[in-house]
Amino acid sequence: MARRSGTAILPLHGGRVPPWLATRMSSLGVVIAQAIVHHYGRDEFLQRLAHPFWFQSFGAVMGMDWHSSGITTSVIGALKRGLGPLSGELGIHVCGGRGQHSRKTPDELRLLGERVGFDGAKLTRASRLVAKVDSAAVQDGFDLYLHGFIVTDDGKWTVVQQGMNGDNKQARRYHWHSEDLKSFVDEPHSAIAGPVQGEIVNLTDRRAGASRSAQLELLTCLGPDRIVSELSALGDEAPAQALLPHLVMPAHHDVRSSDVFTRHLHGTLAAAAERGPVDFPELLLTPGVGARTVRSLAMVAEVVHGAPYRFRDPARFSLAHGGKDRHPYPVPLKVYDETIRVMKSAVLQAKLGRDEEMQALQRLDSQARRLEVVARGPALESFIAVERAASPALDGRSICGWEKDLAAKRSAGS
Repeated sequence: MARRSGTAILPLHGGRVPPWLATRMSSLGVVIAQAIVHHYGRDEFLQRLAHPFWFQSFGAVMGMDWHSSGITTSVIGALKRGLGPLSGELGIHVCGGRGQHSRKTPDELRLLGERVGFDGAKLTRASRLVAKVDSAAVQDGFDLYLHGFIVTDDGKWTVVQQGMNGDNKQARRYHWHSEDLKSFVDEPHSAIAGPVQGEIVNLTDRRAGASRSAQLELLTCLGPDRIVSELSALGDEAPAQALLPHLVMPAHHDVRSSDVFTRHLHGTLAAAAERGPVDFPELLLTPGVGARTVRSLAMVAEVVHGAPYRFRDPARFSLAHGGKDRHPYPVPLKVYDETIRVMKSAVLQAKLGRDEEMQALQRLDSQARRLEVVARGPALESFIAVERAASPALDGRSICGWEKDLAAKRSAGS
């Protein structure tokens, strides 16, 4: 995967991740990271995090709200908690976070530099420049409140940071990647974009080079007070900023057929049905869980192995483990825990030199791509209805509580 930094626009959501989901997100996030590093190396993991569509899909497969701003905070937090104990083994470190945690990034990088051996001062400067560019050089109406700096032992890094626009009730996520980065101020992003919402200032545009030089000259020759008076005389008209491709999540919370490439979903379901009995016979002996878990594993396998174009519909990955707000359905904890168990086993076996389980997961992904050309399956609405009906038996849980308890209350009320 080539360098893929860019932006994502997300509905602004409040609330917190409940502990029962946060711990599982850390566990699943870590084993996915380990699987990617095992197959493709840690540089590839950095590249994935710098890809807005993959990042959104990564959060969705872990049970977070598939379209909301909360994915950014929860994913960075899950990785920081989960990868911390493994930083010595993987050589990957997660610094920063939301609010006050973002302001601790320089100290974390300095201490890491002393312990690991990279140039902590240089990376601290990079962290501050990235934050300044997305808050000052690009003035698009979003105030930064989250800064995650993911760095490897050899000093390569990815930054994921997020700003909010309270008036529009939107958040914008910015992705940076150190690979091939030549300048922090001359088109450092491969994309900066969002819905049309008025004029913005983008001094990182290559065409703004003369403007950057002129600003320095004006500041030196005229001083700030004179500049303000000159600008007042000119008025406030400026050319509109050209918009580039980007990820934009819809405002609606439910998962709709327009949000999912059904052909890809049918391929995943067909692959799980075909490869499951061959590669996961013991898993399929688990009453009520086995076949369903294989379907989730197929989506996790795609997050590990899928090409960039596979993540254009992040909503599809919420069909692996549902969402904490019951969209598309409550999180099936029996399935989630079984997915984590299988992934942990595969990673452990791979560390011991036995790749059979890892290869079985990879076959799930490749089989899904092969079968999606001919596979047929249920309509999305029917698929979600079946999952909701099965939710009490699969220990479905959401911020509303356990589904079996909610079902019992509904039955008592009727």
